[in-house]
Amino acid sequence: MLQIKDIHKQYKTGDFVQKALDGVTLNLRDNEFVAILGPSGSGKTTLLNIIGGLDRYDSGDLVINGTSTKQYRDRDWDSYRNHTIGFVFQSYNLIPHQSILANVELALTISGIPRSQRRQRARRALAQVGLGAHVHKKPNQLSGGQMQRVAIARALVNDPDIVLADEPTGALDSDTSVQIMDLLKEVARDRLVVMVTHNPDLAEQYATRIVNLRDGRIVDDSDPYIIDESEAAPAVHRTMGKASMSFGTAVALSFNNLKTKLARTILTSFAGSIGIIGIALILSVSTGVNNYITAIQRDTMTAYPISIDAKSWDLQSLLEESAANANGERTKDHKHDAVYADDSSFTQASTLTSSIAENNLTAFKQYLDDPDSEIQQYVGSNGIHYSYDVKFSVISRDPNGTLVNADGVDFGDDTGSMSSMMATKSGSMSSMSDVTAMQMSMVTGETDENAAPSSFGEIMPGESDSELISPVVTDNYKVVSGTWPAAQDEVVLVADQNNEIPLSTLYELGLLPASDYDDLMKRLDDGEKIDEQTIRLDYDQVLNQQLYLIPACDQYVRGDDGRYTYVGDDAERMGELIDNGTAMPLKIVGVVRPVEDADAANIDGSVGYTHALTDYLIDHTASSPVVTDQQANQNVNVLNGMTFSPSDDATKVADARTYVAGLGVTQKAQLAAGLMDEAAQSGMDMGVAGAAGGTAASEEMLAQQLDAYLATADDATFIHIYDEYVSTGDYDDNLSAFGVISRDAPSSIRIYCDSFEDKDGVSDAIDQYNADASEQDQITYVDYVGALMSSVTTIVNVITYVLIAFVAVSLVVSSIMIGIITYISVLERTKEIGILRAMGASKHNVSSVFNAETGMIGLCSGLIGVGVTLLLLIPGNAILHHFMGTNEVSGVLPVPGAVALVVLSVVLTLIGGIIPSKKAARQDPATALRTE
Repeated sequence: MLQIKDIHKQYKTGDFVQKALDGVTLNLRDNEFVAILGPSGSGKTTLLNIIGGLDRYDSGDLVINGTSTKQYRDRDWDSYRNHTIGFVFQSYNLIPHQSILANVELALTISGIPRSQRRQRARRALAQVGLGAHVHKKPNQLSGGQMQRVAIARALVNDPDIVLADEPTGALDSDTSVQIMDLLKEVARDRLVVMVTHNPDLAEQYATRIVNLRDGRIVDDSDPYIIDESEAAPAVHRTMGKASMSFGTAVALSFNNLKTKLARTILTSFAGSIGIIGIALILSVSTGVNNYITAIQRDTMTAYPISIDAKSWDLQSLLEESAANANGERTKDHKHDAVYADDSSFTQASTLTSSIAENNLTAFKQYLDDPDSEIQQYVGSNGIHYSYDVKFSVISRDPNGTLVNADGVDFGDDTGSMSSMMATKSGSMSSMSDVTAMQMSMVTGETDENAAPSSFGEIMPGESDSELISPVVTDNYKVVSGTWPAAQDEVVLVADQNNEIPLSTLYELGLLPASDYDDLMKRLDDGEKIDEQTIRLDYDQVLNQQLYLIPACDQYVRGDDGRYTYVGDDAERMGELIDNGTAMPLKIVGVVRPVEDADAANIDGSVGYTHALTDYLIDHTASSPVVTDQQANQNVNVLNGMTFSPSDDATKVADARTYVAGLGVTQKAQLAAGLMDEAAQSGMDMGVAGAAGGTAASEEMLAQQLDAYLATADDATFIHIYDEYVSTGDYDDNLSAFGVISRDAPSSIRIYCDSFEDKDGVSDAIDQYNADASEQDQITYVDYVGALMSSVTTIVNVITYVLIAFVAVSLVVSSIMIGIITYISVLERTKEIGILRAMGASKHNVSSVFNAETGMIGLCSGLIGVGVTLLLLIPGNAILHHFMGTNEVSGVLPVPGAVALVVLSVVLTLIGGIIPSKKAARQDPATALRTE
């Protein structure tokens, strides 16, 4: 039962007030066909809209089955229309871009009915009105009568209690009007039908009750329904459920509408994509440049890792001293009244020698090996490489059969001139560690006893123990003949990009005659000019050259007296080590050279060996006889049987006498020659006849003269002999000379990073390590790539952001344009808004429809922008490669960036459509339905 109680409604236009309803009271039965008649302006449509919840009354009450609507809010009215009311309009009010099946389904969708059920119910409703065979047609494919039947089916599909028909036959011919009225009469059998009409004949023929209105008042009621208010329960406030349009329905409505305006949709989307295209192109080029910079950084950091040596320069102290000298801070302040000494050369030399820092790499290695240490997060893909100064000699035979030493060709001490040293050493200084070691040796005068030949260097290993050679090496070097070493006894010859190897190295490996080398050195020492010459060696000749490696420990040979003698400077004795199988045969298995534009040609030296050889030498040395014997008796020197660090001079004298007594003729002659050289240099008379160095006297004569001289020598002479010829340092010095190495104490550490930022992170981690470590455990190192700043990437990013900011203006403009297009769409779809509201769609639902439309336009804009960008990158990259002269810089649109741009496009269009969608939601449904 529907009760209309004293309803008043008026419209104000400025000062003019129009009364539409003036105290209308009307009770309607649950199932009757009520026709409302009256002239235009009498309030018929207003009353119908108030009954349908499309318009609000000013005062009074509308009671539906005992439920008062006085306190109804928008969502309550939406639910009321959806669950209780079915509308049939004069102009049908079908949504033109939807099929008739979708039009009928719409009310069920708003009610939240599942898809399968609403499709079935909509088909059944259309079948009931005789349109079961036309379900997939659009409204414009139907006649007027058929469209009104669709409207009736839509009104009935949700099984409403009340059907409101506003001039349902006003746009139909007589025959069709009769059919529609018959249909409505059938509907009125089990529900309330309220029809507004100007045709009294139809009302008299079909309506069961006729109500006449004039000037907003009821002037006649053919069958009034009187209710005893005293017996009726008071009306209460209740809601009628919930009505909500699904997001899918909003999308479908918008999608179908966009399809009907396909050309405009495509143009709008393309216009909106222009800004996306601009940003995407900038982002692509920026990404390509950043990728190139990242690759350069990785290659640079591979070629120049952070190197930490056991001994390193304290560069900060040197720089501070140099700055102080340059600024005149060291100038002495004294009077000019006498001659004063300038000791700056001594203080500078002192600064240089005192700036050599010793690093405790054992403790630092423990820190690096800790997976939880701060530095681990900055270590690059090439990891951390530990180097060990294994000690060995390499010998071979030249084409003439002469035994050749890989460390200077000839055996024994190198006494050549500075020019010959430069010629032989300059080609082997390939790593910063080698350069640092040479600089320190020149400053301190200290040398690494029994060091490996400088032309030999370990090849960077891979990440796993089984990977002898890192991919970084194989990527940066080309095998021009042979193969890479795969075992500890295999090496490769490392040429430069011109396939050249230092001439001195070729002599040292016995590939060229040693006699030619001696002649060349003599000419250098004599100051002769050396002309350029082309010396060619076939690959087969190089690969067939046999090398022999002798570990430092095996160069100490045990005598019958149990003492060990060093034979590394004796060619004949070294040859015996080859003959008796002590030496390890070493095979040159390949020749490699850096690839063109190699970024990390980091093999130190001209001969590369694998980490397997390093491991072998460490293990072999640890178990060698000289090492095991020395470790068994740590107080006695196994080289001479003397006590390490005697406690007094008397012990030195006794040990020196014992040492001399145990020497053979040759050894005594060598000792005598040494003493004569010292005497000649100091002007002392040693009482030993013969030329200095024993060149004129025989070994027997020199030995006899030495015995005679020492028979009367004082204790000071024997102490001198002990200090110069007997004392070999201490126990640790011996083990070092033998080549003993602990894997916990590397000689150098190389930390590889992938970017300058990571390098800075490693530096910061080392600074933090130093802050927490004791003074003796702090690490000093030289950052050779400190000048390469990470600001390059920052500059590129800043330029990118500035360009994007400029291009973003076009995005803002396109968003405004899309907002205008959406506003136009709102104007075009005003009637559709009214239809949706009449079926119970809320303001939020209407807003969602237009938000979905702008969102889809934004999605299309983003996808078009990304697609066009990918197409433009094809010729764009070709142009970029042409002008840059390299293929290494290519624009590439990253997937996350593409997704972000599409999302950005959707968000911006949604923002642009907020105002139009809000306007659509605020449309008055009754007014919207009257819009054409």
